[in-house]
Amino acid sequence: MKLAFSAADEAFRQAVRSFVREQLPGDIRRKVELGLRLEQADYVTWFNRLEARGWLTPGWPPEHGGPGWTHLQRFIFDEECLLGGAPRIIASGIQMLGPVLIAFGTPEQKARYLPDIRASRTWWAQGFSEPGSGSDLASLRTTAVLEPDGRHFVVNGHKVWTSYAQWCSMMFALVRTDPNAAKPQEGISFLLIDMTSPGLTVRPIRMLEGGTDLNECFLDNVRVPVENLVGELNQGWTCGKYLLGHERTGIAGIGSCKQQLARARQLAGQQGLGEDALLRALLQARLAQFEIELIALEATALRLLAPGQRSRVPQVEASMLKVRGTELRQAIYETLLDIAGPDALPFSAEAQFLEFLDAADDAPVAPVPPELASVAANCLDARKLSIYGGSNEVQRNLIAQAVLAAH
Repeated sequence: MKLAFSAADEAFRQAVRSFVREQLPGDIRRKVELGLRLEQADYVTWFNRLEARGWLTPGWPPEHGGPGWTHLQRFIFDEECLLGGAPRIIASGIQMLGPVLIAFGTPEQKARYLPDIRASRTWWAQGFSEPGSGSDLASLRTTAVLEPDGRHFVVNGHKVWTSYAQWCSMMFALVRTDPNAAKPQEGISFLLIDMTSPGLTVRPIRMLEGGTDLNECFLDNVRVPVENLVGELNQGWTCGKYLLGHERTGIAGIGSCKQQLARARQLAGQQGLGEDALLRALLQARLAQFEIELIALEATALRLLAPGQRSRVPQVEASMLKVRGTELRQAIYETLLDIAGPDALPFSAEAQFLEFLDAADDAPVAPVPPELASVAANCLDARKLSIYGGSNEVQRNLIAQAVLAAH
């Protein structure tokens, strides 16, 4: 097997690179490059431009609006978008629910929800984790009881760590519909829930870096039409596993690793670390080690994407990429923090918004170079990478079980 890009792949890479350079608004690119917080409008602006080109949903089949790319083209697309300073794709609707609806949804569900995802008219929250049921997702306790007339489920429970719920109008959730099932994974169903339903409350969670993109969602007698059941009743675990496989593949973040490694090299130069021979040698050794590990990670990803090597639904492969990719990104962010040194200390909420950096000399973060203002927040925010999408400890168990089962 040859781990190299063909001439056609390189031509595709150039096409994506040109598109990003020409279509990505400069203010959004600047926010991404400085590690600043993005607003929903920033994402929608970029997503609409991708959709106009037919590139927003690369993992969807052509009959549902996908471009019909190979897995390698999707890999190149993700990498070039991130290296070009584009916002990452918010995965919940596009990369997670979309494939599930295409695989398990009814024709009516596909016709109703897929076009709105592509047009960014509907944003979806992921209602999986619960207090006490995150890594052990099968122990979830949120219940859905079918009313006697069979027309609605009544949902009660508590979801947590729900990304961007403050922007979402719909939620896909795993709920327990048979509390007497023999195994924890059985008796769970996959429901689509309107977040404007009476009884559903969203409460933000303040995170380490000061952001509130994660939320708690409380469901108190929320009524959900029976036609919002995806797949078979009590068989939602199958949909959930399919969805998580797609999520973990995306959060390997090879493009993000390259993006942050380039940022580290640039900031090291700006901070003058190259003027000290000992610091220069130590930093070069650390960055070189990251480079080697990134090459190995990318080679593993390309090997899994090669024809004949990739399973239809990524599972153990996705776990491998998730563990290594997230830990590498955390290590690079920690190095960014070391490079910034004392300039990383004035962390504040204001450091996350572009208008403060563009303000006059009285801006709260004016003494800190714009390139360093968000480093501490970015490093703290990166701590969640190895937790969400199934903690890395759980992923290691899945990998070990697969290896032991194969011998």
